[in-house]
Amino acid sequence: MPTVPASHQDLLAANVAILTTIGKDGYPQVTALWFLADEDGLVKLSLNTARQKTKNLLANPQCTFFVIDQVNLFHTLEIRARAEITPDPDYVFADKLGAKYGGANLRTMDRPGESRVIVTLQPVKINTNG
Repeated sequence: MPTVPASHQDLLAANVAILTTIGKDGYPQVTALWFLADEDGLVKLSLNTARQKTKNLLANPQCTFFVIDQVNLFHTLEIRARAEITPDPDYVFADKLGAKYGGANLRTMDRPGESRVIVTLQPVKINTNG
């Protein structure tokens, strides 16, 4: 499995990244989101199951994750991946992700009856620039 080179590990500490999924109409859907580079070295997301990006990943797990350095715009990281989706009914991972963002409570972002999943990006190809 490809790994993020040391030269671009700093981008895994960024606050926002872009996730591109493929919609049922075949067109890309692009979303800015929070993420966490977990202890296992993989990028993980906490997504609400009612959101379009989650529905897209359930139908087609191929996606692209992109981070750009806000200081050096030529320093970028692209992870082309296959999304592995697992339930997070007790918000265990959502709380872990929220801690990165000042203790954000992701429960407040969900409506009654909605649930969360953990999306683990299994890298297929990693591209870097800068």
